Amino acid sequence: MPFLLAIDQGTTSSRAIVFDHEGQPIAQAQKDLVQYFPGDGWVEHDATAIWEDSLAVAREALDRADLAAHAISAIGLTNQRETAVLWERASGQPVHNAIVWQDRRTAALCRELKAQGHEALVRRKTGLLIDPYFSATKIGWMLDHDPLLRRRAEAGELAFGTVESWLLYKLTGGAVHASDATNAARTLLFDIRANRWDEDLLALFRIPAALLPRVVDNAGRFGETLPRLFGAPIPITGMAGDQHAAMVGQGCFTRGMIKSTYGTGAFALLNIGQTFVESRNQLLTTLAYRLNGQSTYALEGSIFVAGAAVQWLRDGLRAISSAAETQALAEAVADTGGCYMVPAFTGLGAPYWDPEARGAILGLTRDTSLEQVARAALEAQGYQTRDLLDAMAADSGTKPLALRVDGGMVANDWVCQFLADITGIAVERPRVIETTALGAAALAGLGAGVFASPTDLGGQWHRDRLFTPHMPASRRESLYAGWVQAVRRVASDLR
Repeated sequence: MPFLLAIDQGTTSSRAIVFDHEGQPIAQAQKDLVQYFPGDGWVEHDATAIWEDSLAVAREALDRADLAAHAISAIGLTNQRETAVLWERASGQPVHNAIVWQDRRTAALCRELKAQGHEALVRRKTGLLIDPYFSATKIGWMLDHDPLLRRRAEAGELAFGTVESWLLYKLTGGAVHASDATNAARTLLFDIRANRWDEDLLALFRIPAALLPRVVDNAGRFGETLPRLFGAPIPITGMAGDQHAAMVGQGCFTRGMIKSTYGTGAFALLNIGQTFVESRNQLLTTLAYRLNGQSTYALEGSIFVAGAAVQWLRDGLRAISSAAETQALAEAVADTGGCYMVPAFTGLGAPYWDPEARGAILGLTRDTSLEQVARAALEAQGYQTRDLLDAMAADSGTKPLALRVDGGMVANDWVCQFLADITGIAVERPRVIETTALGAAALAGLGAGVFASPTDLGGQWHRDRLFTPHMPASRRESLYAGWVQAVRRVASDLR
């Protein structure tokens, strides 16, 4: 029986899950990842810790499954996207902390590039906006803040990668420097129609081509692990950014299917098929996946803060001791009493794209309770999702019939029901909610020949529960109107 190992390196933790050939998890391990905040809106990770933690949880998951390396058909990698790592090719050591996707330090540069009129070129080639979220300006910042690094990069002594590229490099002992197409598509440097690094974009962001990895499909034989890491070499045959892996894990292989993942942030992807469509409503056009050289595209809406809002209640305010408490708190009150939380801790993502916005809790009164604030934090995820679905409907001309959800937050039944109520469409929760890891394993299985086609992968999806809208339309629209007003209050142009 073939087993597959997924390494899922996320923003706040690294985890590994062993799956059987039917897509069922049989063992897993997880380790929290420390985040560093060296300045206002700055977020960094220790890239060495990312590697060491990923290796440790992979070994632990194999131990818990009581499996040796030779029992694993392949490894799939999935990762927090846009996070930029620079390392020295000779030693394999990072030359700077990884700059995380949430980081906003390059907001001023992005405003300047937009003012100079460069965004039309960027959108046409990448499907993205000029925003600190993406990798290019993070790379440029590291090179500009240490002149020696720029000289070394131009000389070919340094390598850049998003996290899956970094892990692939380390797992193969430096033998392979490659990135999959979905991660390359998030750098602002990759033309997703031509499927290549773009000279005009490299020149615009002043990024030396010598830094860049080779770009590969999401499934294929990319390399194998050093024998000493697991006792025997294991092929690495699947890679995808976390949201793209979740799309695969959710079986969204048909045009019009949509999934939304609720982790640290939340990300909705709508499959739009094999034709590039440029959004007119501040969404991103991205690669859903690339298999056998054939690109499938998606419209994406990015929410920067989802589960992180609950983490803030727990770790920042110390108002709760665990995220699981929020369901009971939300259920304990009939409503928020007019309270809205706009969790723009690191700016607002789609469809607003306001990096200078900051979070707020509005509508507070002397009677506002912890239960209502906790409920407002959960409701914010529904409102932000409604923002995205409305924009997607405007771009595509159709409203999806159902939303497939995954990620840690959707274990909360209250969250799923509110998503259905405020969006007005059915919400489907799968049996395996860790679909990001499942998608990485599925891609690895495809690359290793365990599965014959994406159709086989789609057959692994099974629904756990269906949530249908119960809220009256008038109530839905009244609540959403209050959210729209709250967002206007935190917009940077009104601050």
